[in-house]
Amino acid sequence: MDILAVQVGKLLKSHGLLLATAESCTGGGIAQAITEVAGSSAWFERGFVTYSNLSKQQMLGVREATIMQHGAVSEMTVREMAEGALQHSAAQVALAVSGIAGPDGGTADKPVGTVWFAWGLKHGETRAQRFRLDGNRAEVRAQSVRIALQGIADLLNNRTETA
Repeated sequence: MDILAVQVGKLLKSHGLLLATAESCTGGGIAQAITEVAGSSAWFERGFVTYSNLSKQQMLGVREATIMQHGAVSEMTVREMAEGALQHSAAQVALAVSGIAGPDGGTADKPVGTVWFAWGLKHGETRAQRFRLDGNRAEVRAQSVRIALQGIADLLNNRTETA
């Protein structure tokens, strides 16, 4: 994880960008991985831990209708979380994660291990992706941190190639 967080930091720094995170099922694990890197204050602006639906609404501006219609673990919700992190911070890059880490809480449509991610750029596109992860609660959360960071690296590497 350390190497990936360092890579993300170097990419953000090289582009002169700041990152904000909006986390639910990871409970701040992404921010923790990032702040393990010395000097991360140069590229990590802030992290929102929005575990409850109400906090997603209050802190990130996720619409209640979105959560009611699609659920907290959905493409629409993580998109709004990422966009809200950009609106409520000085960051130009955001990532969001919401999922079901288990061992309970899964349904037939959204079994344990279902995790939605979104990555976005201020004044740019927000992309979202769903993963079905295997393992216990700690393993699902750890995999989610890695996927979230890899998504930022991929986003910025693609930005470099098309810039």
